[in-house]
Amino acid sequence: MHFLVIENYPNTDLGILGREAEAKGHSWSLVRPYDGEQLPLETGAFAGLVVLGGAQNALADEDYPHLPQTCALIRTFHEECKPVMGICLGSQLIARAFGGGNLLGLPVEFGWREVLPTTAGRDDPVVRTLGSGAPQFHWHSDTVTLPDGALHLATSAMTPVQAFRLGDTTYALQFHFETGLPEVRSWSQNFAADIAEHTPDWADRFETEADRFAGLADETGAAIARAWLALL
Repeated sequence: MHFLVIENYPNTDLGILGREAEAKGHSWSLVRPYDGEQLPLETGAFAGLVVLGGAQNALADEDYPHLPQTCALIRTFHEECKPVMGICLGSQLIARAFGGGNLLGLPVEFGWREVLPTTAGRDDPVVRTLGSGAPQFHWHSDTVTLPDGALHLATSAMTPVQAFRLGDTTYALQFHFETGLPEVRSWSQNFAADIAEHTPDWADRFETEADRFAGLADETGAAIARAWLALL
């Protein structure tokens, strides 16, 4: 199947989700609207939609004027019952698209942290791959309140809403299940100055935490990716 990917910020990509999609024979079209590329007006060529993360907030229309159109596309894919996956900023845009709240500028949740499924999450075909809980990579200071009708699927110690679902196939995941160890290593290099502002000891901690958490995090992220791709 062929799906649409909206990349909202440089040096963010599909990571684990892309590797699993390729292994399953899927393909995708990548659009970088932050770099002036135009979002498609029609959805007919695509079986689903992935909206990736970014450093901007979900209400930053003045600097990122593509955000309202992204929300409109999310609603269209949802109305057509085509699977949607929003990750980090993407999850916040799903909340915005359906009337949920965007809570900006909270304390930063960063690094591998445990994500726990709710009771509903343990029964969900995608989020149940967390098992009883698993480490996943995080990098955000914004979060959301649930839109009306959303099913709350996962939580963490710092962020009550780590995942929710609307309808049967629209998923919003705050955590970066797509960010495997190669991506975390790349982010740690490319965004070192940004990371140092909130986690100044990250360079010293990185290898130890990677050895402790990355294996299970990558395995779980791949399971989440496969479960969502099965919906296409």
